[in-house]
Amino acid sequence: MSCDYYETLEINRSATDSDIKKAYRRLALKFHPSRNGEAGSSEIFVQLGEAYDVLSDPRKKATYDKFGEEGLKGGIPAEIASGGAWSSKYIYHGNSDKTFRQFFGCDNPFADFLTIESPLEFSCLQPGVKRTQDSPIERDLHLSLDDLFHGCIKKIKISRRVMNEDGPTSSIKDKILTIEVKPGWKEGTRIIFSKEGDQGPNSIPADIVFLVREKPHHLFIRQHNDLIYKAKISLEMALTGFSLDVQTLDGRLLTIPVNDIVDPSYKKMLNGEGMPLPQDPSQRGDLIIAFDIEFPEKLCAESKNLIKQALSFKY
Repeated sequence: MSCDYYETLEINRSATDSDIKKAYRRLALKFHPSRNGEAGSSEIFVQLGEAYDVLSDPRKKATYDKFGEEGLKGGIPAEIASGGAWSSKYIYHGNSDKTFRQFFGCDNPFADFLTIESPLEFSCLQPGVKRTQDSPIERDLHLSLDDLFHGCIKKIKISRRVMNEDGPTSSIKDKILTIEVKPGWKEGTRIIFSKEGDQGPNSIPADIVFLVREKPHHLFIRQHNDLIYKAKISLEMALTGFSLDVQTLDGRLLTIPVNDIVDPSYKKMLNGEGMPLPQDPSQRGDLIIAFDIEFPEKLCAESKNLIKQALSFKY
């Protein structure tokens, strides 16, 4: 006996995939033999299963829309099939309960129904099965030293699987996560977004965890809460003294006099000019200036004699 699949699901031919799912969900729950004892409900339930099996499959639906039930079940030559149409002879497996279980994603869709007076909502988690949370999803968050000094706002787009409202189906959707970077955060700081991973019928979404990774800076090296600045100086400067200008991360220009004799182990420390402390950004670490002394590659005889004379004095 021929039938109109669209009419069976009470939808029109312009129905979307979401419309098809909503219609099947509503009617399958209404006519399921375990909940509907009226005469003919079992036959309608089987028809619903076949209609959904065809219209939910793009290839079968394309064939049915173009060639009707006769073309779908009688088969069409492969050479005239277009747009991914189904070219084999279609036979419904006849197991409408199987179609129902595949749609709702469980063996006992009615196990967790609410009371009859409540809306028909249910969970497809089988009784006695404990939901477990997926393992955390870790991603690196690369930040510049300037970002970590001043703090900033980072917006990150993620794509995750979410459960659709029309049943136990899912789709991929984008979401923007906002991270407020605090001044002084360190390498390895963890930012946790609870349960923002993929959704599933029988599992708790995973946490998404971002791990702070510090990008290299062209002037400073970070050491805990301190900043290290390495200055290249000549041997003359190391022996006779000099003044050093350092541009800070907050835009100030520090002029630092160095009057001591500088050897390779010499360091100069400026208190409170380092990174903000994470627990109290009003407090800061130190700025440590290290020196890289450039020695001349060669000296002429006259220069050597002059150096000898200069260093022969008693101090």
